[in-house]
This record gives sequence, structure tokens and C-alpha cells, in this order.
Amino acid sequence: MKQQIPVTSLQRLPVYLNYLKSLENTDRNISSGAIAAALGMGEVLVRKDLAYTSAQGKTRIGYRCGELISAIEEYLGCNRVLPAVIFGAGGLGRALMSYGGFKNYGINIVAAFDNDPDKTDKFVADIRICRVSEAAEVIRRHNVKLAVICVPASVAQEVCDTLVGCGICAVLNFAPVLLKVPEGVNVRNIDVAANLAILSSQI
Repeated sequence: MKQQIPVTSLQRLPVYLNYLKSLENTDRNISSGAIAAALGMGEVLVRKDLAYTSAQGKTRIGYRCGELISAIEEYLGCNRVLPAVIFGAGGLGRALMSYGGFKNYGINIVAAFDNDPDKTDKFVADIRICRVSEAAEVIRRHNVKLAVICVPASVAQEVCDTLVGCGICAVLNFAPVLLKVPEGVNVRNIDVAANLAILSSQI
């Protein structure tokens, strides 16, 4: 059984995974100190994060790199296939449809939805843009539980309510608005403009 992991630790696991996969030789040992130094983190922090996975490090030896990659992938569910949908096929939605990196984490975008008839019944990266009226049927047929919202703030709550009504229980929200969801539905908000504003204030 997985240990309960803090959100901040969970957010760092993909960072470790991407770094480990970038190494030329993954058939070797690597220490938590080496990972920490490469990523500019504290060694104790890295060691605590990795302890949530099934990886077994050895004193003065470290981890087998390939085994550590497998352990992180297993924890993140990269080896399963989880269907997901995108709601909103504008610039951001289409960019996400074209992004191939989701499959590295076991996520398969099975469809997108939009209310613009000029966009529907077309394909982007082999993903069909469906009519909004098809959402319930498509989500049910593929047993989708994860959705990405890429619509304007003015309609994001309505879209979220529709998705929750279709059985969606996890939402990645790119709309600049805080969504209200019932208990048991997880939402992660990604406000690109707000994050850029934070960065610009630090320049």
C-alpha cells in the first residue's frame, strides 16, 4: 500500500524521473546526494521523497538508477493507461492535444470537446474534437475520470459542473478561476498568467 505522500513531495517525483531518464547511462548506481546536487535540492529532502516509493537505496552505494526509475514510474502510475479528455479546443487545448508527453505518465487523451462547430469533427494529433453534446457518451464509453479544462473563465464553472456530472473526479484547470467541486473531486489549478506575473515581480 502506498504511503500518504505530501503534495510537494508528489510534485517533485516527476522532476526526479525526468532527470534520471536524461542520464546517458541508467545502468549504474546513483546517490540521493548526486540527484540533489544536479537539481539544486537538499539531499535529505530527496531521500525523504524517494522513501515514499518502493526504491531501496543502500548506504554509500545509492540506488540502481534503472530500478529507481521503475519505482518512481510505478508510484506515479506511469505503467497504467489512464484515459483523459480536454474541454476547450482553442490555442491552449490544441497545443495540449499535440503534446506527446502525456503518454510518458500513462495518460491517454481520448477526445477533446468544443462548442464551436468550425472546430468539431476535426482531428488534432489523431484526437477527435467532439461536440459538447457528446461529452457524456464519450466519457462513459472510455470510462474517463480525468479532464483538462482549457476554456474561458466565464464558462469554466459550467464546464466543470458538466464534467463532474459525467463522472469526472479529477480536473486540471487552466482557466483563471477557482472552481467549486463536490467532496471527492480533485482540482489542480494552473494559472499561467499569474505564474508569469510572479516571475516578473522577481526580476
